[in-house]
Amino acid sequence: MLLQSVLAVLSGGLVGFTLGLIGGGGSIMATPLLLYVVGLQPHMAIGTGALAVSVNAFANFAGHARAGNVRWRDAAIFAAIGVIGAAIGSFFGKSVDGQRLLFLFALLMIVVGVMMLRRGRGGGPAPSAHGTTSRLLVVGSALAVGLLAGFFGIGGGFLIVPGLLFSTGMPMLYAVGSSLLAVGAFGLTTAVSYAASGLVDWRVAAEYIGGGLAGGYLGMLLACHLAGHKATLNRIFAGLVFIVALYMLYRNAAAFHLAP
Repeated sequence: MLLQSVLAVLSGGLVGFTLGLIGGGGSIMATPLLLYVVGLQPHMAIGTGALAVSVNAFANFAGHARAGNVRWRDAAIFAAIGVIGAAIGSFFGKSVDGQRLLFLFALLMIVVGVMMLRRGRGGGPAPSAHGTTSRLLVVGSALAVGLLAGFFGIGGGFLIVPGLLFSTGMPMLYAVGSSLLAVGAFGLTTAVSYAASGLVDWRVAAEYIGGGLAGGYLGMLLACHLAGHKATLNRIFAGLVFIVALYMLYRNAAAFHLAP
């Protein structure tokens, strides 16, 4: 019990540290850490991770809001519509076999890793024009991202930021700040759905959240000193995401009868 608590705090600290250091990507590691380090079962890891991601996202969102880095209308629309998708996605996610869900999650991790590398090179979706078309794009993007976030139990920040950039044309800083409202809302929706089915370990979640808040603060402090090396840090972490994803594919391939 004590060892599990220590591992939960350290794992949460690693996720928070990564989020504070490179501004994203850390939440994609929440479920693998809870699964392979802390030792939770697949659906319990997803539900508990979603709660931890939600709390950390809201904490970071408060800071961005105070700094004026939030486009409130777009953020509110994206979060409200996306919550519907997250509720639907989490309902179906709970009904999928744990090993199959983790295999699909690993595929998503590879996509996220590629997106991190593209962001590190300055790539990304072209911004769209404002107006009615933009609002429809926000609604469509929010629903699609919410479905994926709920299904896999992630905050979806690396999907939400491109979605906001593509659908609104807002600057990157505002997209990052605005995305955190949706990340928190999606994670909370998924966590509530999983908690209703008894699939949240509240003790581990509290330990994970505590470690995440402390790690996030330390990561933010270090980020100030390594501002010129963000692209390199992004590539290193993307490489780690790929390695973990390949390990998860290997461990769970048998769910699709792909193992030798």
